[in-house]
Amino acid sequence: MTDFALPSAPASQAVRTSAGLVSPGVVMSAQDVVGVIEADPGAMRVLRATADLGLPDWWIGAGFVRNRVWDAISNLPVSPERDVDVAYFDPEKLDPREDARAEAQAMVALPGVPWEIRNQARMHLRNGDEPYTSALDAISRWPETATCVAVTLRGDSVRLVSCHGLADLVGMVVRPSPAFNNAAGRAKVQRRVEVKGWLDRWAGLRLEI
Repeated sequence: MTDFALPSAPASQAVRTSAGLVSPGVVMSAQDVVGVIEADPGAMRVLRATADLGLPDWWIGAGFVRNRVWDAISNLPVSPERDVDVAYFDPEKLDPREDARAEAQAMVALPGVPWEIRNQARMHLRNGDEPYTSALDAISRWPETATCVAVTLRGDSVRLVSCHGLADLVGMVVRPSPAFNNAAGRAKVQRRVEVKGWLDRWAGLRLEI
């Protein structure tokens, strides 16, 4: 789950992190990815606001991490947030109204953020999966390997977890996660690439679909 194996291919752009620039030709490490998040004041505000909600086993993943890393590698400004995917796990509070309450509280703290807060203890029902055992178990089943990456706060320190390794994220590879590595899943990943305009935004992406 916390496999940070990196690709041998070098990143082509210098990447700004909280520790400064990662020089061209140096592959981003897990620490560099954390640095991309820490160097973004908006991302840190979102993380702190989420921590204040007091949700158990919470993580923010998908585009919150993926897009920032791809923007940094591509030397682009941070993409506007389409949504902030907060995944948490609480088997004692399965009522969807709990998610709505958390979103309302988050909106008070940061009203301009497109919050999407979901208790993964019940999301297996929507997705047709076996029950998830944790938020990270659910995140590991998201569509692309580079999407199955998430961050949380421990104190004021950013913790990064990559469910399928960091190689595809830092190598700008779009690859179906194991849960989507079938004909229907690959077709869905291809549609996501097209609908979300990923190749228009990040011309350096490599599709392995």
